[in-house]
Amino acid sequence: MQLWLDLMASPVGELSLVSDDQGALRALEFDSHDERLHRLLGRHYREYRVAKGRATAVVREALEAYFAGDPSHLDAVPVATGGTAFQRLVWQALRQIPAGTTISYGELATRIGRPGASRAVGLANGANPVAIVVPCHRVIGANGTLTGYGGGLPRKRWLVEHERRHRQGDLFTFA
Repeated sequence: MQLWLDLMASPVGELSLVSDDQGALRALEFDSHDERLHRLLGRHYREYRVAKGRATAVVREALEAYFAGDPSHLDAVPVATGGTAFQRLVWQALRQIPAGTTISYGELATRIGRPGASRAVGLANGANPVAIVVPCHRVIGANGTLTGYGGGLPRKRWLVEHERRHRQGDLFTFA
């Protein structure tokens, strides 16, 4: 499988955008996480090649709009992922969580009709190759605390707060 890698600056660091020939986003990872990016791509596609290329205008413009405070544009980003049927079900459900809100792993498990599968949901969440667009950062611990995030907890906190503040019209920058 031929994949194309584009780099994009963002308030949370450089983003690696991996797209396919049809323009679908296959992966989005944060700077300095190349090992994680290739581990996830290897799990999902086994055989793949990555070359420098440009993500589509739809992808780039949606991410720019997101960071400017309008997450609704992310809904238009075409995403194609590998993964198991269960993982894809979880990732699809993640895209249904409204920006600026969070839910627990247990709540997400219930939403997909698997109320006893919060640990499996957590594992699928952690295997999500498309950060931000498939918003795994919106899932938190049952006690309301931020829990693991492939991009690091400071980024998860920034993303959640960014969405909440922009929902209210406030602006702020990554610290």
